[in-house]
Amino acid sequence: MSTRKTMRTLAVTAVLGLGLAACSSQGGAQQEQGGGGGGSGGTVDTERFTIAMVTHEQPGDTFWDRIRAGAEDAAAAHNIDLKYSNGAQAPEQATLVQNAIDSQVDGLAVTLAQVEQVGPAAKAAADAGIPVVAFNAGKDEYSRFGAKMYFGSDETIAGQAAGQRLAEDGAQKVLCVVQEQGHVALEARCAGVAASFPNTENIYVQGTDLPSVRSTIGAKLQEDPAITHVIALGAPFALTALESVTDAGSQAKVATFDLNVDAARAIQEGRILFAVDQQPYVQGYMSVASLWLNLTNGNDLGGGGPVLTGPSFVDSTNIDQIVDYAQNNTR
Repeated sequence: MSTRKTMRTLAVTAVLGLGLAACSSQGGAQQEQGGGGGGSGGTVDTERFTIAMVTHEQPGDTFWDRIRAGAEDAAAAHNIDLKYSNGAQAPEQATLVQNAIDSQVDGLAVTLAQVEQVGPAAKAAADAGIPVVAFNAGKDEYSRFGAKMYFGSDETIAGQAAGQRLAEDGAQKVLCVVQEQGHVALEARCAGVAASFPNTENIYVQGTDLPSVRSTIGAKLQEDPAITHVIALGAPFALTALESVTDAGSQAKVATFDLNVDAARAIQEGRILFAVDQQPYVQGYMSVASLWLNLTNGNDLGGGGPVLTGPSFVDSTNIDQIVDYAQNNTR
């Protein structure tokens, strides 16, 4: 069995602890007729649904490759026509949600990073009778806008845990790099870091312009040699921060939220301290799979609360295993 197929099974069992007898590691829609599993799904004659996934993905951010890989695997497993789209700006994302409503999709998975702008569009989908799940951002607000379920990390808890780890590493002053001002999950991360490590300063950068990110962080490190640790809120920005540290002649150490293969290798090499992983593959997979369960069997997961996919720390103690998953685009 390939690593991707193994991860597909683990994604379901790790988050839900459910057997889902109708869905083998090959998925319900790919299972041959007469195979194990009863109920409404799990065979090639399963009804085909169309599910829209609308995210706030920014160009060049490899984090979303994991979200999309999970969503596509779930779609392949459950005979779903997945319509993925993204808008980095809230008005564009809201328009994409409205487009999904207009095309009469069977289900909608949406991120609520700019919740007050995108939330009403999600609510319009729910009011139109389209099952909606939120994921990745909007944990505290998703039910207000009609979403049945939520899959993601508690970013405040994740930030607090990261701050504690930085303190244990001997941090004196921490610089928290925010690549998108006003993004609720990113702001919650830095607020969490500051809650457990008060000597934390935020710096706002333009996440779509990595050369600018590099120079902005580098200038700050030169200006303030008291900074001993930099924590980025995404893997590409952590890798850029490493370059900034070199540019500034600083001794600051770098940690990050989220993971990609290059960041995983940097952890393995000891250049990045750790990553706080929210397991985006699982978020993408479960957002689609949960809609399929709702459409075919009326299931709602989480008991009225969010289903948490993190925080999960990746560091020197477990990176040798996880780096292989990162190379497979599942971590």
